[in-house]
Amino acid sequence: MSLLQRARKVLVALSLVFILVTSTACGATATSDRTISQPKINSSAYSQIERGNTTTGQNFGDWVVQASGGLVQDAYVRDSDKLGIVISPKVSPSEVRPLAKSLAQGFQKNFPNRDLKVLVYAPDKKLILTANYNSATRQIQYDQAVASAGKAKARS
Repeated sequence: MSLLQRARKVLVALSLVFILVTSTACGATATSDRTISQPKINSSAYSQIERGNTTTGQNFGDWVVQASGGLVQDAYVRDSDKLGIVISPKVSPSEVRPLAKSLAQGFQKNFPNRDLKVLVYAPDKKLILTANYNSATRQIQYDQAVASAGKAKARS
């Protein structure tokens, strides 16, 4: 890997960590994350997934897409412990894991004291990586989806 590619990868990861750590998706809202939002129904065609099944999840999903700078095409939060994202084609394979890690860290700040899961989907909406955050150990375990050979696991 060239020095330029490595620098780009580090810069993307650091900028995402900075954005996710210094800002908050939900602000100081008084809404409960258990409040169920009304589903968005588009009768003509389905273009995007519903961002969250709670108000807080909806706000976080909206924020992830807006704050990503075009790296995330779509996002959703389910049950305040699962974040799914669809990455854009401009995200290189070497940037997927740092992006998932940054999102897991930001997700943990907004939904503390929970085991969390970040599901990363390719632009064609096929699962490519799952990052499992363990709140007790503060570790992230990655499960990479492999087309023909099952799953590969790694820890960070």
